[in-house]
Amino acid sequence: MKVDKKADYGVFQHKLMQRFCAIALAAFLVVIVFYLFILQQRVGNWIVGLLKLFMRIEEEEALLIYYFYFREYKEVFFSVVMIVVFIFLLWQLFRWMTRYFKEIDQGIDSLLAEDENEIHLSPEMMPFEKKLNTVKQTLAQRNAEARLAEQRKDDLVMYLAHDIRTPLTSVIGYLNLLEEEADMPADQREEYLQITLDKAYRLQKLVEEFFEITRYNLQQINLYKDSLDLYYLLLQLSDELLPVLSGRGNSVVLNVDENLTVYADADKLVRVFGNILKNAASYSYVDTEIIISAEKNENQVRISFQNRGDAIPDEKLALLFDKFYRLDASRMSGTGGTGLGLAIAKEIVALHGGTICAASKNGLNTFSVCLPAAN
Repeated sequence: MKVDKKADYGVFQHKLMQRFCAIALAAFLVVIVFYLFILQQRVGNWIVGLLKLFMRIEEEEALLIYYFYFREYKEVFFSVVMIVVFIFLLWQLFRWMTRYFKEIDQGIDSLLAEDENEIHLSPEMMPFEKKLNTVKQTLAQRNAEARLAEQRKDDLVMYLAHDIRTPLTSVIGYLNLLEEEADMPADQREEYLQITLDKAYRLQKLVEEFFEITRYNLQQINLYKDSLDLYYLLLQLSDELLPVLSGRGNSVVLNVDENLTVYADADKLVRVFGNILKNAASYSYVDTEIIISAEKNENQVRISFQNRGDAIPDEKLALLFDKFYRLDASRMSGTGGTGLGLAIAKEIVALHGGTICAASKNGLNTFSVCLPAAN
């Protein structure tokens, strides 16, 4: 890479050196020519002629003025001419170099312009042109991603607000029925109470998702790393999520070496694996297994979560870890979340110096997390 950079800037350096040498040579030639003219007394003849023309005097009087006032101080005049020549040529050089700064300044202004026009500079400034265009493309991409995330968040808030009204209306309706009909049969009352409780739980989940959206923008993740027993951590997490998994008849199969350890923050890692497991439970086929496996490779540990479910299109795999992206565009209330779980998981894994990715093939969806192994 260093050789390429030198080659790129070599054209610009060569152009500067070429122009500087040309200016220096021009100054040298002008001074030499002027000095030769003085030696050959051509300049003296010109001065005498000018004195006769403008002062309207005879040639002898003009010669006397030339010898007394010009010839005796020829070194002074020669020095003044040299200084004037060098100042003029240096001014031309600085003016020429200033043009480059103006081009760069215009390029920086173009970075702020929200258009797709590329920045164009002089051919010798190609390295600067490439970097400015790269920065412009990066800024445009980040702005587009920010706008997309903001739009997804706004849509999600609108969806959640709509979903909150449905269970809330049901809760109010069934409670009114229970209040108005005091002599309602016991079995019907129990049924209405169960429906009301289910709707209340759903309402609680939606409110928690509202808080999750707010927390994501406000949180600052700090890590407290330590050597962790990976097998025990995954086993404990599987037990804690058993109610979530059993709701669809899913179960966890743990294929992890009991002596495998990682160097990570336990609380943050539980959040990562919990988000992946919940996601797997939401999109798995009913009554299927979620297989968790792990293997050590050099200084890293790779943890994989596999589940059977609908195939994920290739173009959507990379979007799974974007903020507020949800795979179920239809916004099914039973599975649709905030779209933050995997985005938060990616951020936590990145802070650990690891990576997270997803793959889908033949109905088998796999989420893989690579983390530094404990020493």
